[in-house]
Amino acid sequence: MALIVENPKAIMHTRTLAVALALAAFALTPALAQTQSYKYPFQNPSLPAAQRISNVVSLMTTEEKIGFLSTDTSIKRLGIPSFGSSEGIHGVVQREVANGPYAHPAIPTTQFPQPPGMGATWDPALVREAAAVEGHEARFITQTAKYHHPMLMLWGPQADLARDPRWGRSEEVYGEDPFLNGTMVTAFIHGLQGDNPKYWQAASLMKHFLANSNEDNRTKTSSDFDQRLFWEYYSVPFRMGFLDGGGTGVMASYNGWNGTHMAVNPVIKSVVIDKWGANVVSSDGGAVRALVKDSHSFPDQQAAVVACLKNGVNQFLDTYKDETRAALKAGTITEADLDELVRRKLNVTLKLGLLDPPSMVPYSTVKDSPEPWNTAADRAVSKKIAIESIVLLKNEASTLPLDKQSLKSIAVIGPLANSVHWDWYGGTPPYAVTPLEGIQKILGPETKVLYAGDETNHAAVDAARKAQVAVVFVGNDPTCGPDMAHDWTGNGTLPCTVPSDGREGRDRESIDLGQQEQLVKQVYAVNPHTVVVLISSFPFAINWTEANVPAILHMAHASQDEGTALAEVLFGDANPGGHLTTTWPRSLTQLPPMMDYNIRDGRTYMYFKGQPLYPFGFGLSYTSFKLSNLKPSATRLTKDGTINIAVDITNTGTHTGDEVVQLYVQHLGSKVSRPHEELKGFDRITLTPNETKTVEIPLEAESLAYWNEQQQTFIVESEPVKLLIGDSSADIKLSTTIQVR
Repeated sequence: MALIVENPKAIMHTRTLAVALALAAFALTPALAQTQSYKYPFQNPSLPAAQRISNVVSLMTTEEKIGFLSTDTSIKRLGIPSFGSSEGIHGVVQREVANGPYAHPAIPTTQFPQPPGMGATWDPALVREAAAVEGHEARFITQTAKYHHPMLMLWGPQADLARDPRWGRSEEVYGEDPFLNGTMVTAFIHGLQGDNPKYWQAASLMKHFLANSNEDNRTKTSSDFDQRLFWEYYSVPFRMGFLDGGGTGVMASYNGWNGTHMAVNPVIKSVVIDKWGANVVSSDGGAVRALVKDSHSFPDQQAAVVACLKNGVNQFLDTYKDETRAALKAGTITEADLDELVRRKLNVTLKLGLLDPPSMVPYSTVKDSPEPWNTAADRAVSKKIAIESIVLLKNEASTLPLDKQSLKSIAVIGPLANSVHWDWYGGTPPYAVTPLEGIQKILGPETKVLYAGDETNHAAVDAARKAQVAVVFVGNDPTCGPDMAHDWTGNGTLPCTVPSDGREGRDRESIDLGQQEQLVKQVYAVNPHTVVVLISSFPFAINWTEANVPAILHMAHASQDEGTALAEVLFGDANPGGHLTTTWPRSLTQLPPMMDYNIRDGRTYMYFKGQPLYPFGFGLSYTSFKLSNLKPSATRLTKDGTINIAVDITNTGTHTGDEVVQLYVQHLGSKVSRPHEELKGFDRITLTPNETKTVEIPLEAESLAYWNEQQQTFIVESEPVKLLIGDSSADIKLSTTIQVR
């Protein structure tokens, strides 16, 4: 499908302009509202928010309050609509429901790369744009008569950390670093909510609090680690999402932390609600039942529901209504308990504009036409993030980009060459371009394209032998086959046929490509001009491929523009600038046991032992860059201060390209153990050949703090701190030292 956009940025900003004009048009409405009469005080927009919410609570019946703790937040008797919900970590999800009272067709929505791909862009501004597309599409579906399906609370972003490459759901998170993940989480939330100072376009529900990075036996296991790792690692993206992003909700994870399962762990109330201001705390699907059946934490469902309610859970994806009624009758919870739970959740209803006249809410105009997923604006964001997510892992002797003019034949080979794989949390795209289709389109009829999906009847080898260049597409299947919906067991999902595949409910048993790397070997044996494209949700130990094949690209799954983006990068219409967001080990022997949650034992780039296959932050380009002239704005940093770290970047090659400048720190005088290095800032910047730009990265002293368990607070130490500038965690180009006082 062709898409020609003369000025994509201008088109993308027309929507923002429309909302701004709408806000200006409605600016006088609050003043006019004071002259109107209302049946109930909560309908008066001029009253304080707390007063309006208290009025709603006072008018609700007990049964309405109980019902409000589901995902249907409508109060029909009072004319208050539900804000609804949908999965939304990389695109709004509304699949077909074939039967029953809620049957409806699938709704197409823009589908971006999986979160590891979004993270690989190292471009939070672009991630914010993608989330803004999601929020807008959710508004459209909610408010358009054709669909009229409320989904203004999107379940995303996924704020967990990719602690171990075996984790079956690491396809859902941005990476392994808390600062990088937190930056992307914050950007995503800002994009969903929009730029209006009063109303949200959509609301976010971050997942899954906390330290949920094993699937096997997840409802029974406990993630065990100390308070320092809680505050300095595992909780950081969530904290940033709430405090920096203005996030409103979170879903508790299945697992426990230090022996207490998260839905009933006191940290939910003491930190997530009381310190970070969460309005919505949701249980996960079946998590309350698992407290009884799997972990045996409670004797029955009613006791588990009561414990969740008392811990602040005010959204249930589980059986809870009868149990709540019985608990009220027994006196184990009170009407006042319900009121507080409902009151917090009503803040979301208010911020989404659902208590106000539509004429006051600029986002109320998002409806009817055109369908946004078919517009040039949304498609331009989709294509851009797909291109920026691609990582060049190897390019020996400038094998890439391929020359379209001199290429007469090409073999397109492999199980992922002519498909776009969707994952469990992906939606239905308006279109999908496979790698084969992208290559055929960019080359045209003049170049012979030989396709072979596998080595059946020697098809792959024959195609490779006949072509000038062979491109082999390999990777994982995100759902481990086509029948994931029926593969659920009582505690997870059935094992994957391929040991290196993983999914929700099932961790990976291997990180090797197995038979697919054997296919690469067979192709390379007959055609040394071989390029490997690894399309995967996870790191793979592609040791033979890295040692032998001249060029390797990596891309995450599930982008509707997968084939277009890969073709443009393969043939030089775009220059890959993505960087890895996890450490890629050479072998599982380099990692601690799966259930060791103490990352100091050798996890992530901060504590990894040995030599990885690819380090965190790694990514090549078709051009080359030079970093120079490192200058902090001051050599002394006060404990409550900020300095700016300036560095010059020069494109020393022959292609326009993107460099990701990464700032790490080393603590030289800390009284407690610290990581080898820690990411504290980054910037992705585009440069033309011979162009030089100066990047400034802020460094706040408070970001250098450690958690003091005795004092129960963060401490910024007086010490020398080394500043490291590079284009990966293992490739530091410049350094200097500052003094923190």
